[in-house]
Amino acid sequence: MNKDTHNLSSVDRSDLALAVAVFEAGSLIGAARALSMEPPAVSKKLAHLESRLGFQLFHRSTRRLQISSDGEAFVQQARNVLAAFGQLADHMLDRHSGLRGDIRLACSFGFGRHVLAPLLAAFQAEHPLIQIQLQLVDRLPDLVAQGFDAAVWLWSPTQSNLRVQTLARNHRVLVAAPAYVKRAGLPRTPQELTQHPCLAVREADQTPSLWALQPLSRKRSSTAREAVSVRIAGPLSSNSGEVVRDWALAGHGIMLRSMWDVHEALRRRELVQVLPDWGIRDADVQWVLPPRATDTPRPQRLRQLQQHLALALQACAWNQPVR
Repeated sequence: MNKDTHNLSSVDRSDLALAVAVFEAGSLIGAARALSMEPPAVSKKLAHLESRLGFQLFHRSTRRLQISSDGEAFVQQARNVLAAFGQLADHMLDRHSGLRGDIRLACSFGFGRHVLAPLLAAFQAEHPLIQIQLQLVDRLPDLVAQGFDAAVWLWSPTQSNLRVQTLARNHRVLVAAPAYVKRAGLPRTPQELTQHPCLAVREADQTPSLWALQPLSRKRSSTAREAVSVRIAGPLSSNSGEVVRDWALAGHGIMLRSMWDVHEALRRRELVQVLPDWGIRDADVQWVLPPRATDTPRPQRLRQLQQHLALALQACAWNQPVR
């Protein structure tokens, strides 16, 4: 940047928002749409901002728009300042007006629809000035790029820059319908699963045909405490856990599914556990936060929602042993 020519004293919040919007949209038309402005007005406002700064933020041609090196530095600082504005506003609203503001969450389809959605509605009813948007997705999105405040997820994400806290314990178990057990019998060891049709859920980045089972009981003998990987096979698989659960209920094979999804069917004896000492313990319900500076507090509404969800989920019936 040319420090002798730019004039930051005349830059306001709308200028910062404009520069960030143009960068994120990659075009003036996209920025105009995001800012609810007309494209000519965006172009004029951007040119006026660059004139006051004394340097070009974006190189523009008839075919493309490319950010300059000075523009990259400016947009990065603009994002930081805008984030600080938002955090200050959140803090003052929480301090003087109670919980209010927007919360944007991501969650997987099945858990989000059947478990999380009712809990969010209850929280919003307690805090009527809160507005919650729940986005159901088939894989964990980029929380920063897509503007999410948090995600509720059923296994720990692999991205190291995300902050993850456990809301409730959950594990996956092997189940089948009583009609299937009567017809085909029960496997006595994990290795015997290869002799049964297994119902695979194709989700996330997992290999659906490989079940890495762990001993769920800590009272087993020392010779049986290590995980066992079983290459399963079967004629039915789906990316929908609900479809696979329905197949299991109809007696088409053995399913590996989270306890939250099958606990009611187990209680009603519509399903029975197969190899009850074996399952997968990596399906805890996680509260996933986008990266943020460690000294920057989260809005009070997010902290309160996290506590609300943790208390509600830990009290759910699927966290209790099935009798």
